[in-house]
Amino acid sequence: MRINFQLSIVNCQFLYCYNSRLMALYLKYRPLSFADVVGQDHIVTTLEQAIERDSISHAYLFCGTRGTGKTSVARILAKTILLRGVTDEVLRKQMIKSIEEGSLVDLVEIDAASNNSVGDVRDLIEKMQFSPLMANSRVYIIDEVHMLSKPAFNALLKTLEEPPEYVYFILATTELHKVLETIQSRCQRFLFRRVKDDDILRRLQYIADQEHIKIDREALRMIARHALGSFRDGIALLDQLRSLEKITANDVTERIGKSSLAFIEEIVQALTNRDLSEITTIVKRIEDSNVPADLVASDLLSLVRTHMHAAIERKENPEPYIRMTDALLAGLKNIRLSPVPTLVLESALLSLCLTEKDSKTHTLPDVPKLTVKTDALETEPNKGRPEVPDQTNTLVDAEELTMDSVLKHWNGVLQAVNPPSVRMSLKNGTIAAIEGNTVRLIFSSAFHRDRVAETVASRSVEEALFSVYKKAVRIKCVLEKELDSTKLGPKTDLVEAAAEVFGNL
Repeated sequence: MRINFQLSIVNCQFLYCYNSRLMALYLKYRPLSFADVVGQDHIVTTLEQAIERDSISHAYLFCGTRGTGKTSVARILAKTILLRGVTDEVLRKQMIKSIEEGSLVDLVEIDAASNNSVGDVRDLIEKMQFSPLMANSRVYIIDEVHMLSKPAFNALLKTLEEPPEYVYFILATTELHKVLETIQSRCQRFLFRRVKDDDILRRLQYIADQEHIKIDREALRMIARHALGSFRDGIALLDQLRSLEKITANDVTERIGKSSLAFIEEIVQALTNRDLSEITTIVKRIEDSNVPADLVASDLLSLVRTHMHAAIERKENPEPYIRMTDALLAGLKNIRLSPVPTLVLESALLSLCLTEKDSKTHTLPDVPKLTVKTDALETEPNKGRPEVPDQTNTLVDAEELTMDSVLKHWNGVLQAVNPPSVRMSLKNGTIAAIEGNTVRLIFSSAFHRDRVAETVASRSVEEALFSVYKKAVRIKCVLEKELDSTKLGPKTDLVEAAAEVFGNL
């Protein structure tokens, strides 16, 4: 029995070493501290200062495209929170190892894509009531939080606003617009930017040096450009090629297709000649070569921008370049949303070839003369590559949240609140005060107070307030305590209450 046990230990050690050797590079080189995070300085600096001042929030929302470091930063922040107050060095080392291995019971990571039901969230809330076992805190990381169902969001709402003192939430999403405004308002939100190609290039070079991977600089540059701002995609492609004796640019091309730069000069020539058939031929070759359509559009935009700047310096009219930029930007936005990206690219390029004579419904400018300089695109791969504008943060003029403005708009807020039973209970309330972004409501009846304070009901009121003030406004419901406050409106009698709840028959 002892021999078998010893053999098992040897086998486990062998498997551990073997698995470590074969571990995916993007996991092996995942940042373990804020100092290791690249390309997100604006986020790292803010979080480090919050930690120094001991002003860590109980809820964070990390948003951005894939592979930009959301989950990695979430784990680093979780590690910092969990290690607070732990002074024993042996225990700290043990906890750090457990956190990095993902085995610490006080760090719970949830994939909302596969655990998105209201039952999953309620189970999480029930387990949340138990105190931490090893640390002084408990951290919940919910990845792809936008995948939660609407009932699950509602179940999470109040807990997210007032969690137990020892509980912290870090939510991550690639689709911020799908996260409810009421959830966003209860979190500190951080937007992760696309990583620059130069930053990806330096990271890939570091990994290649550490792993003794022989690779040409040109091949590294091609991988960085192909990653499109994602560390994970770039490192994964390097991992795929690492078995080769030496990685060259041709090796990269064989696996990812030709570089978009190979088609830019042909596109420019076809646009100059207004050759529609040539445009369709080039797009077909792009499709066959597996080159991302958005990368072609981005590189063409970069070229147009360079010529536009040169025209401005020469005191020439930049309007043709501006209109060409607008057309390509619209195409780029649609490319990233379309199930057939090359079709959108083809349509955008064909539209640039048309003249006013060809289309009576759409006036297009003459195509400006462009010259392709590959070196400029290669040395400054991100310059002039605009991102699709984020429409979730549009600035809108709105009234200031004051007692007078709330009273002025309150009837409209009441009409927007559903269901009618909640509206009836809300009419029995009284405005006590405006505290920052919170409207404090006083109720003489515990029944009406609890009815409005319910998660779904309070969310309905807060959304109605959001439509007026264009920002997150919370409500706080308390029982009356001899306060002389401004009445919300006339008291509702039983006849009016019945009409509100059951409708006019």
